[in-house]
Amino acid sequence: MRAARPRLALALAAGVLLGACGSPAAESSTPTIAADAIPPATQASTSPLLDWPEFGLDPQRSNTTESSPGISTSKLAHLRRMHVSLPGTVDSSPIYLHAAQVAGGVHNVVVVTTTYGKTLAIDAESGQLLWTFTPPGYGGWAGSAQITHASPLADPGRRYVYATSPNGLIHKLSLADGSEASGGGWPVSVTRDPTHEKLGAALNIAGPDLVVATSGYLGDAPPYQGHVVLIARSSGRIRSVFNTLCANRRSLIVPNTCASSDSAILSRGGAVVEPNDTRILVSTGNGPWNGSTDFGDSVLELSLPSLKLLQAFTPTEQARFNETDTDLGSSAPVLLGHGRVLIAGKDGSMRVLSLSRLNGRRRSDTKLLGGELQRLPLPGGGMLFTAPAVWRHRGRTTVFVAGEHATAAYVLRRGKLYRAWIANTPGTSPVMAGGLLYVYNPDAGGIVVYRPGSRRPVAKLPGSPGHWNSPIVVDGHVVEPESDGNDHETSGSLEIFSVR
Repeated sequence: MRAARPRLALALAAGVLLGACGSPAAESSTPTIAADAIPPATQASTSPLLDWPEFGLDPQRSNTTESSPGISTSKLAHLRRMHVSLPGTVDSSPIYLHAAQVAGGVHNVVVVTTTYGKTLAIDAESGQLLWTFTPPGYGGWAGSAQITHASPLADPGRRYVYATSPNGLIHKLSLADGSEASGGGWPVSVTRDPTHEKLGAALNIAGPDLVVATSGYLGDAPPYQGHVVLIARSSGRIRSVFNTLCANRRSLIVPNTCASSDSAILSRGGAVVEPNDTRILVSTGNGPWNGSTDFGDSVLELSLPSLKLLQAFTPTEQARFNETDTDLGSSAPVLLGHGRVLIAGKDGSMRVLSLSRLNGRRRSDTKLLGGELQRLPLPGGGMLFTAPAVWRHRGRTTVFVAGEHATAAYVLRRGKLYRAWIANTPGTSPVMAGGLLYVYNPDAGGIVVYRPGSRRPVAKLPGSPGHWNSPIVVDGHVVEPESDGNDHETSGSLEIFSVR
């Protein structure tokens, strides 16, 4: 029976942890709250959701929208399913543009990038392949471990899409026919060693610039350094670079010329742009740390467009994380609002930070360890590689987290997270659209659909297993790539569910 009003019920503390400098760390148990603390999803906005231009829908990677995607609960059982075979594996997320000028006509178009860098434009209604961009040199790495997981991005002007290839290039492609823009700096090289530095994170946009992040390949074979590159979209000129190792060097570096290696920006979300377009947040994986030039296992806030380091959070366990490959940055920072940031990684913990002082004390002192405001376990345990969805509705904030073993909803209350429900079904990055939550199950395949206030599914859309693939829900369509890029296949598939 539902409670008459939300009640906070703090679970028994598993123990009190001490942060650096004697500051108290937050509880490591799970505080809970009644599920009716999540506001009911009201009728979707009359404003239709027609485009999904990038991973997470927006530069903040919210993965949520109040606009209507044209799919209601009653329509879920009647969606038309179309299975599309692809000349490559899409181990990432698609993008979508409504009524775009493509291949000499008007099409509702899905754009995806495969693990070996082919970018494809697909008609969402027929499944027809409209154009294919194959990067020069494709045959040199196809079938190898040199892959990309980066999702493409549509330029706001809807004339171009940006995509990655495993040789370390960022391509500017015509949406009309897939031809590559040349001149200026295009295509742009963002690494001096693409055999060690991987383009794994989704591309992002900040005002006039494209934001790119690099990582390493499976197995962490040195040398490589995670870094952020800011590219002017108009010219292809590199505006600034921040290296998370050898941070005193402000340009692209040959990896073996830096004494430190690793510190990958490996999360699906990569760089997260704060709402004012003047700062970004990134998280890093295992690597050395000294608080001045090396920032393994840290959350970093960088200014735009200079990419100057403003502040940092590094957990007290950084040395152990580095030794045991327990990447803090396997998931990107999450903007919760109300001055809070969430970070979770391979150690099985979620940490809530203060956006104004990531380390909890002095913003400018990047050599302080610890300082999180709250720590609680990941739902179901395990590690987090996905991007949570943040839903702000009726003045309340709900966070949906899907991981290796479970999917759960949390309510932000007085600056802390309280779990409202948990379902023992794994998931990739969840999407909240039209008052419904969509979660792809990479183990069993298919998409589980929930109402935001309940762990009981309202529907399941069929499909095959995958990896880091995640869905989009837009313009009467649910689009989901499948298969695992680490299988090194040159084929794959895409599921498109449509109301028409």
